[in-house]
Amino acid sequence: MANSIAARSLEAFPAKTAQTLRYADHDQAGHVNNAIYATMFEAGRVPVLYDPARNMPPEGCHFSLVRITIDFLKEMTWPGEVVTGSGVTRIGTSSVSFRQAVFKDGVCCSTSESTVVLTNSTTRKSQPLPDHARAMFEELLLEAGE
Repeated sequence: MANSIAARSLEAFPAKTAQTLRYADHDQAGHVNNAIYATMFEAGRVPVLYDPARNMPPEGCHFSLVRITIDFLKEMTWPGEVVTGSGVTRIGTSSVSFRQAVFKDGVCCSTSESTVVLTNSTTRKSQPLPDHARAMFEELLLEAGE
């Protein structure tokens, strides 16, 4: 997975989120700390999952992260800007899977695959995706082979 994602460009991802690396993001070894990558991937998913203009998440619900894998491909250093590219790989009954990549200076430095589940905030149980959410996620599907 990691090599195939790294081989593609940022333009292959339908959703993109830019972030500025902070001084606090790097560690004593001088590179961006591994824990920060999870935050960068989260920052790429949140604008998709929590968009009030698109009634996301649906009323009375939230998204629960149930799986994430991260591959570290290239060291990143502070300072700089990064862009997280995000796309959907699978739409289930109540879940959505994402493929993401973090790019710095046009180079893919890390990749991730994750799954979120639409969760009813009262019952704390999964809830089927409504039609409007499913349609939105379909717009973000990565093309075959990506």
